[in-house]
Amino acid sequence: MSKKLFVGGLSWGTDSDGLRQAFEQFGEVNEAIVITDRATGRSRGFGFVTFAEAGDADSAIDQMNGSELDGRRLN
Repeated sequence: MSKKLFVGGLSWGTDSDGLRQAFEQFGEVNEAIVITDRATGRSRGFGFVTFAEAGDADSAIDQMNGSELDGRRLN
């Protein structure tokens, strides 16, 4: 069963590909998306990562919460 994670605290420079690469180490990622402002196209500083397996998502939460990506601390 898949599980979607909210990822906050993203750097303005982090894109969806970078987000996917950061989380793929924990298992199969079905989708990774950084939410952008409609008017400017700039990152809003958060995104979502959907894992194929809930256990992989739980591992990602344990390992990535509080870690740094592109100079910013994730939550």
